[in-house]
Amino acid sequence: MCFHTSQTAKVKTIEHKFKVKISDETLESYFDTPQYHLNGFTHPNMLVIPQQKPEVLAPGVWGIVPDDTSKDEITSYYKEAVKFGGGLNARSEKAFQHFIYKDAIMERRCIIPVSGFFEPHEYKAKKYPYFFKNEDESPLALAGLYSVIDTYITFTILTKEASPLFARIHNKKNRQPLILGEAQTASWLSSDTSDTEIKDLLKFSYNESLLQTYTVNKAIFSPKEDSNVASSIVPFHYPEFNTLF
Repeated sequence: MCFHTSQTAKVKTIEHKFKVKISDETLESYFDTPQYHLNGFTHPNMLVIPQQKPEVLAPGVWGIVPDDTSKDEITSYYKEAVKFGGGLNARSEKAFQHFIYKDAIMERRCIIPVSGFFEPHEYKAKKYPYFFKNEDESPLALAGLYSVIDTYITFTILTKEASPLFARIHNKKNRQPLILGEAQTASWLSSDTSDTEIKDLLKFSYNESLLQTYTVNKAIFSPKEDSNVASSIVPFHYPEFNTLF
């Protein structure tokens, strides 16, 4: 699953890569502040590219809520939904059946640009976090779905069965976020994409040779430590654990 991300790229960098423009320029300084570790269970504000306005980079809240939820009910919904994963991830295999996703998959798909994300590896009953990013440091395009509640966008990140690389690392859940390439991103955001094409995109395998991954400090898993610091995305060696790479 993908519950922890990192977003350190400047807004201008994201705009340039995805050929979009931030919806409100007054928000640029806020989103230019590096977020080295974003814990999904705190439901942070992040930037998304919504299908309904694919030329726009808009603020969204991580954690999708049903369409019939009022803005005043969002916080209480998150408290109740935490036992179901807080709406942070959506299994791609259920995208056409789930009561929240089945409408969104047709009309409210989105891209979540991130600098990287974290996944746990279990070794001798202990978890060791790995950080994933593009080798060239460019933003990754994670596929997601969203709902619009009043003026709020709430979103979820889609996951799929793990590729061989991710299966070696995320060795208990065997899942990974759905990462799209440039051509797939355009199709994902297009209103002309058919059901069959969407199903093919849900199975897309990103070129793993473009990725870099390494172990980082376990602080990102501790609620008692401030892990939104630059050291959270720096390689960290564990003497008791021989890294996979």
